[in-house]
Amino acid sequence: MITQEAFRDEIEIIIANAVREDVGPGDHSSLACIPENAFGKAKLLVKGKGVLAGVEFARLVFKYIDPRLRMTVLMQDGTTVKFGDVAFEVQGPQQSILKAERIVLNAMQRMSAIATKTDYFVQMLKGTSTKILDTRKTTPGIRALEKWAVTIGGGVNHRFALYDVIMLKDNHIDFAGGVTEALKLTSEYIKHHQLDLKIIVEARDLDEIKAILQHGGADRILIDNFNIQETKEAVALIGDLCQTESSGGIDEVTLRHYAECGVDYISSGALTHSVYNMDLSLKAVE
Repeated sequence: MITQEAFRDEIEIIIANAVREDVGPGDHSSLACIPENAFGKAKLLVKGKGVLAGVEFARLVFKYIDPRLRMTVLMQDGTTVKFGDVAFEVQGPQQSILKAERIVLNAMQRMSAIATKTDYFVQMLKGTSTKILDTRKTTPGIRALEKWAVTIGGGVNHRFALYDVIMLKDNHIDFAGGVTEALKLTSEYIKHHQLDLKIIVEARDLDEIKAILQHGGADRILIDNFNIQETKEAVALIGDLCQTESSGGIDEVTLRHYAECGVDYISSGALTHSVYNMDLSLKAVE
């Protein structure tokens, strides 16, 4: 999986690119009417309800834009919030607060939405041993933020990208000439390049699961687009030979039923691609 150092690098890239995109050669609105030496304070006001996420990211943005900006955190990431709550206050040069405002809000609104949806799924799985996973169905350029939000909501990150876990899906299997050949070639590739990578293999039916188990080498089998009864049969067939993951069309209605089949993980692209941003605003404190 991705290292903490690599993850921090991704966050730094996101911040630098966001500032490039939003500020460019200068925030002329602020430069035109706010004195350079004017100091002030603003508060992050919650205008919705859910799980707060992005407070730590906001701190990194403020630090990047102006080390003189100081945050007083009143509510940590992962806190359940409601309308009227104040998550933090920031004080320092007014020009710098305004320069950071939209970047902080855009990120926190989306991160909070993802954390809220993840928490909802996590609560639905309580009492089972199944964990909820995100996917690579993320917004290009801000994947690290969205996966960070999933963990704040109590979920678990799947692979970060194409490079940190090998995942053989239907197209890989078909292009390779079948699941057995795909696993054989993958094993040779890993050995040749001396890689330390986990292998997840997607199965479309019980016959493919049997072939995967017969070949060996898979750390997890992705039981994809199986119905409830088929999933129970698949879990029984796999037993303790490797981890199990369900995916494909699982929603709020069926989530618990799939978990009760005994799968280790359920992956859901909806955690990151189907959310409504939490309403937040940054308001000047008089």
